[in-house]
Amino acid sequence: MKQWSYMAMLIFTFCGSAWLEIYLKTGVLRRIKRVAISVLPISILFLAWDAYAIAQGHWFFDREQILGIYGPLNIPLEEYLFFMVIPMAAIFTIEGVTTVKPHWRKDEFGE
Repeated sequence: MKQWSYMAMLIFTFCGSAWLEIYLKTGVLRRIKRVAISVLPISILFLAWDAYAIAQGHWFFDREQILGIYGPLNIPLEEYLFFMVIPMAAIFTIEGVTTVKPHWRKDEFGE
């Protein structure tokens, strides 16, 4: 069961913020292309950094806490998901807050 630790954290994080999309109808998933443009470039950079650190022996993942599914560059599935789930959770949260408090959007983002 311990091998589900990292995945469980990702699922918990996603569910902890995705409900805002459903309950507040923020429309984040309707603008998935915009999300991808925001998330993918930096994710690629950090995944390259992870790959380098793993290859150099500076970084590793506890094999007891991951599912053992590896993608390209010897990076675990959970790490790939991390760079999608965590930024999306932040976007869900920001959109949720600015849906409830629209004046914050205007003050902060000039919209």
